[in-house]
Amino acid sequence: MNNTIITGASRGIGFDVAVQLARQGHRVLALSRDEENLKALKKEAGENLDYLVFDLLKPDARALLGKVNPMERIDVLINNAGYLLKKPFEEITTTDWDRAFGVNFFGPAHLIQILRPFLEKSERAHILNIGSMGGYQGSAKFAGLLGYSASKAALANLTECLAEEWKDRNVACNCLCLGAVQTEMLAEAFPGFDAPVSSEQMGGFIAYFATQGHRFFNGKVLPVSVSTP
Repeated sequence: MNNTIITGASRGIGFDVAVQLARQGHRVLALSRDEENLKALKKEAGENLDYLVFDLLKPDARALLGKVNPMERIDVLINNAGYLLKKPFEEITTTDWDRAFGVNFFGPAHLIQILRPFLEKSERAHILNIGSMGGYQGSAKFAGLLGYSASKAALANLTECLAEEWKDRNVACNCLCLGAVQTEMLAEAFPGFDAPVSSEQMGGFIAYFATQGHRFFNGKVLPVSVSTP
């Protein structure tokens, strides 16, 4: 049984990952700003899941540690929360940049720093960052997603650098760069677009990789997309 923390767990892929891990018997702490959806997640996932209302832009370390201290160790940290900024480059404001990088990069980086002592207590911890094909070097790019893609590219680079820096601490760090997945966030940004992969399907894959991927990978940025490039 793993002790797992996942951000952005109140809907979409995060919701599905949390449910599947809890049903597999893992202990899950779900983080999100949306308390009502977290309550729904708890009802769906059952007794193996606990939740905390948590804002990556205004992290309350004391509240988080209050939940984490009884767990003693963290085996898996899934940085899944994301903010999809869709705006032409010339219209992006300082506030837009702050929010995109705050949620997609600085938030995960700060969370990793807070949880480092608990990750190091695991026999073999796994930090799994959820990136995007938009932030994957050499992939097709889309107009209007520059801010989002740049922040996800930073997250991918963090993955590679942290794996090297912590290679002697028995903490693996990997990044999955997802292609289009049918989620609420995608539907809001691209109405009418039908993704080839459902949220539940991707949730199942991420749940598997989170618990098994670090046995085979470390410091890897891996594309997860049915299209090429």
